[in-house]
Amino acid sequence: MLRFLAGAGSALLLIAAGFFIWTGVARDEAAIVPAPPPATAAIPLTRGPPARPPSADERTKEQRRFDRADRDNDGRVTLEELFYPRRRAFQRLDTNSDGRLAFEEWAVRTATKFGEADSNRDRALTRPEFGTTAPRRRPPPRQANCNC
Repeated sequence: MLRFLAGAGSALLLIAAGFFIWTGVARDEAAIVPAPPPATAAIPLTRGPPARPPSADERTKEQRRFDRADRDNDGRVTLEELFYPRRRAFQRLDTNSDGRLAFEEWAVRTATKFGEADSNRDRALTRPEFGTTAPRRRPPPRQANCNC
């Protein structure tokens, strides 16, 4: 019973100490209030009516993903259409076109990419050099009805 009372008492002391520390920190933060920025008159950047924002794509993310996979736009995704991006990537790496990817074929491509990124030829990539090895992203297609 004595252990129970000692445990309960120490728990209450820890809670009380935490509360006092918390209120002390809050009081210190309340004392440091930044001054409001000086008021300036808003100057319009353009004359005339405001420009219309570009219209957003109404398709959902899954609809856009389906449209990318549906290569022939027939409203169905076949297994061939689903494999198309991977087959293309495989064909780029399969330099001897034997339908098999050997380690040497992969290593040549990787070593070439490393050599192109290593601009100072020290056989190590710095952070900016490594950034050049990222896959290139295609820009999003421009919308025909955009008034940008």
